[in-house]
Amino acid sequence: MVFVDGVRTPFGKAGTKGMYAENRADDLVVKVIRELLRRQPELPPERIDEVAIAATTQIGDQGLTIGRNAALLAGLPKSVPGFAIDRMCAGAMTAVTNIAGGIGFGGYDIAIAGGVEHMGNHPMGEGVDPNPRFVSDNLVDSSALVMGSTAENLHDRYPNLTKQRTDAYAALSQQRYEAAATAGKIAADLVPVATRSSENGWGLATADEPPRPGTTVESLQGLKTPFRPHGRVTPGNSAGLNDGATGCVVADEETARELGLSVGMRMVGYSFAGVEPEVMGVGPVPATEKALKRAGLTIDDIGLFEINEAFAVQVLAFLEHFGIADDDPRVNQWGGAIACGHPLASSGVRLMTQLSRQFAEHPEVRYGITTMCVGFGMGGTVIWENPNHDETAGGAK
Repeated sequence: MVFVDGVRTPFGKAGTKGMYAENRADDLVVKVIRELLRRQPELPPERIDEVAIAATTQIGDQGLTIGRNAALLAGLPKSVPGFAIDRMCAGAMTAVTNIAGGIGFGGYDIAIAGGVEHMGNHPMGEGVDPNPRFVSDNLVDSSALVMGSTAENLHDRYPNLTKQRTDAYAALSQQRYEAAATAGKIAADLVPVATRSSENGWGLATADEPPRPGTTVESLQGLKTPFRPHGRVTPGNSAGLNDGATGCVVADEETARELGLSVGMRMVGYSFAGVEPEVMGVGPVPATEKALKRAGLTIDDIGLFEINEAFAVQVLAFLEHFGIADDDPRVNQWGGAIACGHPLASSGVRLMTQLSRQFAEHPEVRYGITTMCVGFGMGGTVIWENPNHDETAGGAK
């Protein structure tokens, strides 16, 4: 299976002051689907075999089998089916891997996959009713239900992952994002979205709302620790609460070539893994080990990493495990979710889209991964191959 192209809306801050406060989640997905088709004029809409859209909270404007209703709202032929999917933060990643399985079995030739989360309309956990037996039967600690608390637990588990290190990583993420945005690398992925405010009227979202340019380690040191008194997890070294949507076109490579579509990268393999829910942030470690083993590769074969930054401590746990430096230039070259935001189920395709763009800039790199931790104790990793790889371009990967 190949990744043809991906786009996303600018990411907004969740809440009444955020730029998408009065936008619908399904309309954000519609913008993404229409932009994918605009960028791929060679793709006949009737050739699309499926639309898989993820959302963590599948109620309200994120309900009604959002893959199907967004496809209809976007103007795709009524013959194009769609479905919704949920694996919390890895929703869009799972949408892509599920479609990849369908392509592998010959069920699909070409499809759209993505995700959306409007955390302003639907705060994480809205409408859920966790079974009390999780805690009463000692299946999990109550902290497993609060993602920020699981990040504090990860600090406890790995005391060498200090707040100083996480603040330094968070500042680096902001700085890398700012440099990439200034160079025009972020805007290439974005589709402008019309916004409406009862107070301020109409507007146009053309850039991510969450980034904090000029962030330094010093500016992060005094922030409050909302998940534990005198803790280490702060709003500065974590992703925020955000709104946004992502989408991508994926296809059988033969079909992509037939239609004259670009090939951004090829899927090599993927794996999901479970971990203790209390330390869900470590999930990318076993997921990556599993994916590498199945692909017959090692971590040394990977030349680019796109790791979702739900929390800085979670990224550092991954880097520490694999012996990678906190500031390794192969990791999150354009910053990450600490800077641009993490609208839960949408983020997996943001990682993929950015990796695809980076592959085009780095022909010396053959393999890259997209990986993320997943709520309630999971991790997901996808390994990709660079179609632009040139062994004579220099570099070891």
